[in-house]
Amino acid sequence: MIVPKKGDNPLIILEVQQMVKGILGRKLGMTQVFDENGNIIPVTVIKAGPVKVVQKKTVESDGYSAIQVGFEDVKPARVNKPIKGHFDKGGVEYKRVLREFRIENPEDYEVGQEIKVDTFKEGEKVDVAGTSKGKGFQGVIKRWGQGRGPMAHGSKYHRGVGSMGGTSSPSRTFKGKKMPGRMGGERVTVQNLEVVKVDPEHNLMLLKGAVPGPKGGLLVIRNSVKA
Repeated sequence: MIVPKKGDNPLIILEVQQMVKGILGRKLGMTQVFDENGNIIPVTVIKAGPVKVVQKKTVESDGYSAIQVGFEDVKPARVNKPIKGHFDKGGVEYKRVLREFRIENPEDYEVGQEIKVDTFKEGEKVDVAGTSKGKGFQGVIKRWGQGRGPMAHGSKYHRGVGSMGGTSSPSRTFKGKKMPGRMGGERVTVQNLEVVKVDPEHNLMLLKGAVPGPKGGLLVIRNSVKA
């Protein structure tokens, strides 16, 4: 339990208290499994971890407490010199991905320690963050769910934006007007997904429901902040 000090942001304190467990993974795809009653459960299969602790951050040295973890081995030729020095300092193999997890007790971890998928148990709730599939430049119907006009009988309005604002009043288009543009390719977090199964032998995790991104997309999995 962290006792807030004078001047501390309570939102940051809450985040540190709850964001204790975390792991990185890759989305493999979706399938379905059956529970003990024979009901179908749609699940996403994730290859989660193992990750290695690369650095520990403390309030005294960095202003906040966290651990930095690395995921997926990479050839030395694909790592630049500053990052090589960072890994060499901790004596950890070179990794493709680096991410941080804010935790209350970084002293409980050691640099080089391996964190596996079995830190999560079946029935737990997790939050999964990833980059959504990019859709390119899309119109208002696909991007915002806007309705269209008649497609025949002399109509000249089909899939357009619609009214952009009155001519004499207000004589301008308001900020925030929903218009065509780039869609997807954004960081999305799905909350409160249930862990259906954990397979430590093959580093697999099955989550109920869908997660953001394409097959092979990088995912950050944390214990749920709302559970």
